[in-house]
Amino acid sequence: MNLLRTDEQTISDLEIFSKQSGGGIVDIYNHANTRGGAALLSDLFRNPLSDKNAINRRSSIIENFARLKLRFPYDAALFDMAEKYLSHSEEGIKAKNSRVALGEKEIQNGVQAVIDIIKTTSRFIEQPEIKHIEAYGEERILLIKLLMDPALEPALKESDKSRLSYSAVTAFDSLFRIAEREKVQQLLKSIYHLDVYMSVAQTAVERKFVFPKALEKGRAMLNLKGVYHPSLKKPVSNDLHMHDAKNTLFLTGANMAGKSTFLRSLSTALYIAHMGFPVAAASMEFSVLDGIYTTINLPDNLGIGASHFYVEVLRVRKMAQELSQGGSFFILFDELFRGTNVKDAHEATVAVIKGFARKHNSLFIVSSHIVEAGDQLQATGNIDFQFLPTRMNGHVPEYTYQLERGITDDRHGMIIIRNEGILDILAAGNKGSNAAASTTQIALPHV
Repeated sequence: MNLLRTDEQTISDLEIFSKQSGGGIVDIYNHANTRGGAALLSDLFRNPLSDKNAINRRSSIIENFARLKLRFPYDAALFDMAEKYLSHSEEGIKAKNSRVALGEKEIQNGVQAVIDIIKTTSRFIEQPEIKHIEAYGEERILLIKLLMDPALEPALKESDKSRLSYSAVTAFDSLFRIAEREKVQQLLKSIYHLDVYMSVAQTAVERKFVFPKALEKGRAMLNLKGVYHPSLKKPVSNDLHMHDAKNTLFLTGANMAGKSTFLRSLSTALYIAHMGFPVAAASMEFSVLDGIYTTINLPDNLGIGASHFYVEVLRVRKMAQELSQGGSFFILFDELFRGTNVKDAHEATVAVIKGFARKHNSLFIVSSHIVEAGDQLQATGNIDFQFLPTRMNGHVPEYTYQLERGITDDRHGMIIIRNEGILDILAAGNKGSNAAASTTQIALPHV
């Protein structure tokens, strides 16, 4: 299975996992009933797909589960008992360097849990609505073959009402923990996938997320309508259309106009779409990529004594090396070359963006305060120019968070500084309580 190439910088930028200020993106999708399902979900978030058929197949399974509003059909407590029980195999005990044996009651509970899981699985996959989910057919057939194995067949014949005899528990214990332990573990792994599908389907239903359509690789196509960041309580949505004839976006806007939020919104949607998961948007289709790399919060590398600018240069170099291999990528830089002087940043930004734009099978977004660079890039035909505007209400900046065509030179840093009374405080030498006073009313993003 082909996996999407990415890195820790991108995963950190998109806040995929829990962060100090709260939960990560993975927590939005996590309604897992089992520890195995939760662990698998995290693993899937670290390994998006880079194969159109695999993405669309997974997406179709989850979409059907969402349509049917299927719930996890198992008693979640069964898996705690089964996992503990199976971990006490000879291999498991050796791996933990432990000689603690299971008690008679624990063996009985573990055996019964495995039997109940087997029988519940059999009932689930025989439901007519499950049989009709074409995308799930391959996984369903594998489960059928597993359950029809002569080794596990006796468990299906056990009565739901009768209590297992001592001899039956002993026989099943030998079967589940020793002779056919791998088959039982394989069954559990298949159920963890079910748990993930139903967990993500629940997110889709509750949040009204949409299921993107994956297109052939190499087309440099991204068509997003109504995309927004899934963590925001009152988000503002935007549309974005990119293709090989307009494969590069130069984004401008003043500080606090919403550039970073917008960049995270679309990058998160594109990343999650490659997992075959639903996204926070009204609709989406995209050509499958070989890799996604973002650079939003790039830290200084003090360990090697590198300045912020040099770390930026190394990051651009890594992107150039990836592109030189001929694949299709989505590459994003928020405030490229912010770590150097304006003249160098201007020249470097123009040169790098022109170099990016020549890679017609990839998509690029660069945000910048250097509007002069945008003026110089206008002659390059496949670069699009959009901005997030600022509206001045008297001396108070207000923000729409809605993309508009063109390049903006909105700059209101000094207005905010004056409105905050900083210059007056410094002039008067007032470092007391007035320093905390604020006279500016700024329309902040809805969070």
